[in-house]
Amino acid sequence: MKQLYKSIFLLTILFLLSPPLYSQFSTEGVQGGIQGNILYPSNEFSREDITGSYELSYLGRGYLRFGMLDGLQLELSGGYGIYAGKDFLDVKYETEIIPVEIRFIAYPFDQSGWNPFIYAGGGGLKYKVKEKPLSKNEFPVDEDDWAGLFSVGTGAQFELADVVMFELVLGIGYSFTENLNYYDKHVSAGDAYFHLGAGLTFGGEPNHDNDMDGLLRKDEEQLGTDPLNSDTDGDELNDGEEVNQYSTDPLNPDSDGDGLNDGSEVNTYKTDPLNQDTDGDKLTDGEEVNTHKTDPLKADTDNDGLSDSAEIMTHKTNPVKSDSDGDNLNDGSEVNTYKTNPMKADSDGDTLSDGEEVNKHKTDPLNPDTDGGTVDDGIEIRRETNPLDPEDDVVKVGVPIILEGITFATGKAEVTPESEETLQKALRTLTTYPEIQVEISGHTDDVGSNSSNQRLSQLRAEAVKTWLVNHGIDASRLTAVGYGEEQPFVPNDTPENKQKNRRIEFKRVK
Repeated sequence: MKQLYKSIFLLTILFLLSPPLYSQFSTEGVQGGIQGNILYPSNEFSREDITGSYELSYLGRGYLRFGMLDGLQLELSGGYGIYAGKDFLDVKYETEIIPVEIRFIAYPFDQSGWNPFIYAGGGGLKYKVKEKPLSKNEFPVDEDDWAGLFSVGTGAQFELADVVMFELVLGIGYSFTENLNYYDKHVSAGDAYFHLGAGLTFGGEPNHDNDMDGLLRKDEEQLGTDPLNSDTDGDELNDGEEVNQYSTDPLNPDSDGDGLNDGSEVNTYKTDPLNQDTDGDKLTDGEEVNTHKTDPLKADTDNDGLSDSAEIMTHKTNPVKSDSDGDNLNDGSEVNTYKTNPMKADSDGDTLSDGEEVNKHKTDPLNPDTDGGTVDDGIEIRRETNPLDPEDDVVKVGVPIILEGITFATGKAEVTPESEETLQKALRTLTTYPEIQVEISGHTDDVGSNSSNQRLSQLRAEAVKTWLVNHGIDASRLTAVGYGEEQPFVPNDTPENKQKNRRIEFKRVK
């Protein structure tokens, strides 16, 4: 009996200390069921008989359950059974029992696939002794009466169908009488029994989580999601995650309408599925990922000082490349500091990139002739004069200067109209410094014979001289010489290099 009392005490404490939690199985509405139990009597006679066999004790129960709170039910039950064993003289006793109870059933744990529970309750037990033992009573014993009954135990449910569950139960029934075995010596508090049972429970409101997405059926019905599909909108987040964790719409794969589905935002790009523009750069996350290939978590993807949207919408620069035009100045510096064109490497057209002018030569990337000495910065750099000193813009003696921009008709010595700007610069220099004398030299590539190239280069040099003379320069200051293909500026190995070798040079001779 001590073992019985200890078991009752432990199960009671478990029941009292376990608050009901929400169960994924149905605990709402009305349920009914049947249950069969094998009993193990616990009383003064409880022992194995001399033959090693037991008398069969059993209890059949029927019950109705009513949902009270989430995870808590009230059960009304009745049953019929036989409480049997053998006395000290190995003589059988047998008592008919009819328990009527009220139980409270709690589901304290939310498990997947099964539903554990504990219960406690009480009521009345109608008993009637059908076979009496031979052991002698010391006190009067009733053979047909009612007694109080207390029960406590635990069990588990397993789903068979939407509203059908298989149950296993293990518990203790304690009666407030010594008469179930028709024997009373006042040495125990009451006759009891352990029971192991199995049964079926039917009905209730289906409310479990069929698709295992973390939402119960009633929640899914309220939300409009599919209780048999864990990811109703197909966005790679299950419905429970969307509702409980991310607060996204489980019926809309793209909750914020930015062109990325919620699952991609959460799992791949780490963006906010409820904010179209996670990094606040005025581009939606979808535009950044799908169109511009920028970082939706970083407003300035290339760290150039311009936001991605400013580069795309205003400056037309490349938001994933800090230096869109390759001039060694980042786009932000060009726009905000130097006011140069971030899409043009040489904003002022002086043949020096904006980066070279700012970082290396300290010239003005917006002014082709920083020192105002009539010679462009690029020309000064190539002839090794100072582009910041106008005094040295006059040509050095013996230093050839390529007159870039002088062009001729193909195979002819006729100066094209496009050459006018370069010729005007040469004219200004010769007019400003009347004391200098120059050699105008013509050069060709290696296409054609040497003699024809020599003749063509001579004619082109003379054409430039004629233009200058016609514009007021004394012919005695100018000498025209054709060198043909003898003095290439670069190897004649590409069309571009051949173009560079077809040139007019000035060289001061006095």
